Parts: sequence; C-alpha cells; structure tokens
Amino acid sequence: MRLPLIKHIVSYIQENDEDFVIETIETLENLIEAPGLKDEELDVIGELLSNYSGALEVHNEIKSGASQRDALNNFMKRVTGSID
Repeated sequence: MRLPLIKHIVSYIQENDEDFVIETIETLENLIEAPGLKDEELDVIGELLSNYSGALEVHNEIKSGASQRDALNNFMKRVTGSID
C-alpha cells in the first residue's frame, strides 16, 4: 500500500462520491477472474485493490469524526501491525 495513493483516493472520494470507488473495487475484483492474466498483472490489480480498500477505510474513519491525519495514521498502524 502506498500512502500517497490512499490520500489521493480519499480526496477523490471527498470531492465526488464513495460509490465510484466501491464500483471500481467491484470491477477490479471481477477482473481478477479473467482468464490469461499474468502474475505481474494480478499483482498490480491486487495493489490497486489494497489502495482503494484502504482509502475507503480511511474515509469511513474520517466520516466518523477523525481527522484525515489521524485516520491515515491509524490505518497505517493497523496495516503494519498485521504484517508483524
């Protein structure tokens, strides 16, 4: 996951609508099932899915009252905690 991409997607959600991101996630999840995809392509799609999903989590935390900075920090702590 890349924090700059997550920030950018969160900004997009705030300027537009989270439904666009949800539909993008659904589209990418469907695309993974396409026959003939190479491992590198699946890796890229997986990375995009991670960033979009992370942005939705951050956005939901912001909607619950957290600042963007706190929401991003909390998200990254959860991610790094799950890796360890």
